[in-house]
Amino acid sequence: MRVGITKDSALIIVDVQRDFMPGGALPVPSGESIIPVINRLIASFKEREMPIIATRDWHPKDHISFKPRGPWPPHCIQGTAGAEFHPSLELPERAIIVSKGTSAEKEAYSAFQGTGLENTLNKLRIKRLFVCGVATEYCVKETVMDALKRGFQTFVIEDAIKGIDVRGEDKAKGEMLKKGAVMTSSPELAFF
Repeated sequence: MRVGITKDSALIIVDVQRDFMPGGALPVPSGESIIPVINRLIASFKEREMPIIATRDWHPKDHISFKPRGPWPPHCIQGTAGAEFHPSLELPERAIIVSKGTSAEKEAYSAFQGTGLENTLNKLRIKRLFVCGVATEYCVKETVMDALKRGFQTFVIEDAIKGIDVRGEDKAKGEMLKKGAVMTSSPELAFF
């Protein structure tokens, strides 16, 4: 099924950061394998001067999600190499960067939580979101769910997302579908 990308669309790239890639503090297995697909999406959106939004975990060093207070090892600490976008990700200078999880006492998986993303999208008159990145079961899913709650038509680009494990990824996809997300793939996208 062809999916049309119209002028009221934006690309959201979730957390393609060093710490979430192999060799990082909290790696998504084979996470780097989706970067070439994401780069092709970036090029298509850039060529048409359509919004490209890149989210990032941007945690203080004492973040609540870090062990022993939380479930995760320290990761994506503000100003560290691990918090940087993966060097193979070809983000344009005009990309909008959304930092999440910036408060030491609050966890934030969604790109909408504690950020100005919704206001930014509304100012740009965006109605449709095309989401890619990592990890499917966490930040991708929560971003998609929050986008749907806010009334955005939301598409998940399956060949441009990666999860921690297949079972968790399949469950997350099912939850997103149930709430109204559309699953698609990069070859099915057509720009209008």
